[in-house]
Amino acid sequence: MKKFFKMIVWIIVIIVVLFGGFILYITLSDYRPNKVEVILEADNHIKSTFPGQNNFTLISWNIGYAGLGAEMDFFYDGGKKVRPGKEQNQRYLNGIKKYIKDSDADFYLLQEVDIRSRRSFRINQVEAITNLKTDFSYQFALNYKVPFVPVPVNEPMGKVKGGIMILSKDEPYYAERIAYPLIAAWPDRLFLLDRCFILSRYKLDNGKDLLVINTHNSAYVYDSTLRYQEFNIIKKTMLDEYEKGNYIIAGGDWNANPPYLKPEGTFNGHKFESSKVKMNNDFLPPEWNWAFASNAPTNRNNDTAFRKGENGTTVIDFFVASPNIKILEVKNIDLDFEFSDHNPVYLNIQIINSG
Repeated sequence: MKKFFKMIVWIIVIIVVLFGGFILYITLSDYRPNKVEVILEADNHIKSTFPGQNNFTLISWNIGYAGLGAEMDFFYDGGKKVRPGKEQNQRYLNGIKKYIKDSDADFYLLQEVDIRSRRSFRINQVEAITNLKTDFSYQFALNYKVPFVPVPVNEPMGKVKGGIMILSKDEPYYAERIAYPLIAAWPDRLFLLDRCFILSRYKLDNGKDLLVINTHNSAYVYDSTLRYQEFNIIKKTMLDEYEKGNYIIAGGDWNANPPYLKPEGTFNGHKFESSKVKMNNDFLPPEWNWAFASNAPTNRNNDTAFRKGENGTTVIDFFVASPNIKILEVKNIDLDFEFSDHNPVYLNIQIINSG
């Protein structure tokens, strides 16, 4: 009996040491970006980036690392799966690439783009996507870098490296990664995203800047205080830049419903559900423009594989524009979530008094 208990004690000690060593390793290798990091800086870029152009088109799409197409559920959302099969993953990525290649926009705002992560079969998705538009500039910012995510226990997610990116027809003269605050304590934060947004600057004919912002806000956190710490950072940035006379368009996956959202008609045959988090009506001054569409959803529930009319769906992907920008058209492109758990959003804008 003494030998048996001694063996049990040693097993416990080994488990504790291994676990402690793992936590120490993850802590020491934790991705800790600065609050502001320069992605691109070209001080001598003084000419207009888009000479004579007042109208711009943008597409925002959370591509879900090509791992959350229609057949998928996801363990974080109440499902069971971690990733699709390799062939299925490739089919999702091919569909995403085809849409981007065949579409025509001045800017693409993409979220959940992986670089050689286990969950996306170690494909460099940034490279795969930028190769589609070789004449475009791109800015990429990491927001998820963990050497090993240990959940779920039966099939750990493993190494994750991914982020957000902006593709643009011309290169900005300046771009930066701006961090959101950490919204989880140690050790949970070691395995979660380091949220941020990209801010890219393009010079207009009148000498002012067009600011294009790509954001991916927190999910799975419903504490309004913590969520609005994030929202207030991007809000302050936008308001400060507008005071300087600049033009601001911010889009992405806000993980919240925009104000005044109400689905149109049958919501294109989908089942509408409000998100758990909603943007306040007075989040921005009333002259600012909320650019969202309600013709179809942009996001679906991932507790089960997608079945149109059965899964809850909503709108959490949209744009916000400063008062000196006119919204000409905004629409959600309903792909029936075939390649991602999000649908793309298309926006057409006009710069007011740009020259």
